[in-house]
Amino acid sequence: MDPYEDGKRKYLSPLDKKAAEPPTSVEAFVEVPIIETIEQDIVANQPLFPATSLLEHITELRKQIIKGLIVFILFFIIVFSTINIWFPFVTRGHSLIILGPLEVIKFYMTISTTLAFGLSMPFLVHFLWSFVKPGLKEEESRFLGLYAPIMLVLFLLGVTFGYFIVNPLSYSFLVSVGATNFDVMISASEYMHFLVMTTIPLGLLFELPIVALFLSSIGVLTAESMKKIRGWSYIVMGVGSAVMTPPDFISQLLVLIPMIILYELSIFLVKRIERKQIESTA
Repeated sequence: MDPYEDGKRKYLSPLDKKAAEPPTSVEAFVEVPIIETIEQDIVANQPLFPATSLLEHITELRKQIIKGLIVFILFFIIVFSTINIWFPFVTRGHSLIILGPLEVIKFYMTISTTLAFGLSMPFLVHFLWSFVKPGLKEEESRFLGLYAPIMLVLFLLGVTFGYFIVNPLSYSFLVSVGATNFDVMISASEYMHFLVMTTIPLGLLFELPIVALFLSSIGVLTAESMKKIRGWSYIVMGVGSAVMTPPDFISQLLVLIPMIILYELSIFLVKRIERKQIESTA
């Protein structure tokens, strides 16, 4: 007898059976093309920052740093070589003493470095901007490109305010208080430290409106939140003015009033920006 009933049924080999039946999930996974699997592995193993791109960023950063150092060194040489010309503007004619031969070099180097840094700051900001600009978003790039010159102007205004108003008043007050019971002799290094501390922090404080605008542009700060913490902000500004100035009411008031004006100006500018954003989306 024919086991296959006279050829009425076809014999299905194991290979034919696999071709006729739909593949199971395991078989489908096994039969994934090898090339596709290899490509996925290659993509998954690729670094987030390619080595060539990282090398280009490091090279560009080094280039900008070298350019900044060259500009700073040039200004330092110019300032140091002409120190006798602008020296009276720094000391304001005060009688200063030195406590050792090395203090003269220390004093000259300190004031030359400070002035050279101030003169080269616009160039340093430009070099930094050239480096970070390609990696910024469009909104961030537009914001920094628009307000970077204003930031520099505000910093210079703060330093000027400290040099012409806060520093002479503070110096006169401290010397007059000390002269009551002591023979006051001011060393050159201490005077330079005092001059820097009464000018540079004010330059940074004058950046408050730009900082507020930037925080508002990224959604961290709002005009309403600034109004809610206005009282605490005034307390912090009062403490800051007391730290930066001698303990007399007039000097503290001279610093506190501009800080309050800048804070209120920041609220006004942030509110104006928010209004423009609402009008643009409406």
